[in-house]
Amino acid sequence: MAVTLEAGDRAPSFTLKDQDGKTHKLADYKGQTVVLYFYPRDDTPGCTKEACSFRDEMSGIEAEGAVVLGVSNDDAESHRKFRAKYELPFPLLVDGDTKVSTRYGAWGEKNNYGKIIVGMIRSTFVIGPDGKLLKVWKRARAADHGVAVLKSLRELSA
Repeated sequence: MAVTLEAGDRAPSFTLKDQDGKTHKLADYKGQTVVLYFYPRDDTPGCTKEACSFRDEMSGIEAEGAVVLGVSNDDAESHRKFRAKYELPFPLLVDGDTKVSTRYGAWGEKNNYGKIIVGMIRSTFVIGPDGKLLKVWKRARAADHGVAVLKSLRELSA
């Protein structure tokens, strides 16, 4: 299943725990812009580039009134280590059963070096203060993704 959500759609609700066991619900962020990004694995080259790109653009992202939430199906311990190692200033949410990833279309078939596998599809959703999707990256590019998201946030608020 590929990402089928589009800008204008209502973002699927979610309740997930972060690396420290704190619960995050989409409803908790009502009135804020949320950058929800799905990534395959903690501490792998592409995912590290992507996470560090968000980290490096955090001041600009926050200046646009947005929060960043990373999601993978890694466990809390893996998230804690990844977050600490790269000093990531945003929560990493555990979607161990991939239910939330599946609802967003971020879990499904993908081409991995010519082989079709089922796994996390690197994708990002900018959710507006009203809970509707403002921007969707169906296959995000890991390198400099934070820059692309910040540029989009600035365009959306212009």
